[in-house]
Amino acid sequence: MKVALVTGASRGLGAVIALQLAEAGWAVAVNYASDTQGAEKIVDTVRRRGGQAYAAKFSVIDKDQLVDGLEKIRASLGPVDLIVNNATGPQPDMPLMEQSWRTYLDQLEFFVKAPLELLQVVLPDWRARKSGRIINIGSEIAELGNPYVGNYAAAKGAMLAMTRSWARELAPEGITVNLIAPGWIPVERHADASQQAKDGYLAQTPLAHFGRPEDIADAVVFLASSKADFITGQKLAVNGGRTLL
Repeated sequence: MKVALVTGASRGLGAVIALQLAEAGWAVAVNYASDTQGAEKIVDTVRRRGGQAYAAKFSVIDKDQLVDGLEKIRASLGPVDLIVNNATGPQPDMPLMEQSWRTYLDQLEFFVKAPLELLQVVLPDWRARKSGRIINIGSEIAELGNPYVGNYAAAKGAMLAMTRSWARELAPEGITVNLIAPGWIPVERHADASQQAKDGYLAQTPLAHFGRPEDIADAVVFLASSKADFITGQKLAVNGGRTLL
């Protein structure tokens, strides 16, 4: 059984991605930084359904924790075959004059530093086996340029550029790298969103309704499967048609 690591998987999109991968036959490492209860709930659900899962507690932006975490995943489930880079930190709206280089670094740590350091840990093994998959969870914001989130948009844009560069470099070794760019997919952290904000978003969405976490998870399962063997370096927008390239 192949092993998938889903970062930030104790709730929200990550939790649904982990569950869908398990349903597709993957053993799943459910990564989390602090939400032990949430991660264990996902692991228990997978096991009740007959799958294999492990609650992998470590901060993806702390390299020492990350290295130790991957060693524990290997001991529990086996070597990682797929990394889904989903973990994120706070994303507050912030006017330009309140932004600082530190606020940009805060986002870059999750969307560039963490994926880089995770890849560097597993890459020697992947190169030896001539296989491995990375699926980055990006955002439509990288292209739409929403105001007040320049730091977040810049980091997600960097993640997309990084995806394409890695894909070209690693393709000769049988390793694929792709990115899924969701739109606004309502999850727990959006519970306080106003109706005005929701209506404004849907007014600019051709399909005129919100997506579900399962829409993102299904795209991950596809890109992780053998049906996507000939796909690399691509951005798959899952956002109801808000971006058309």
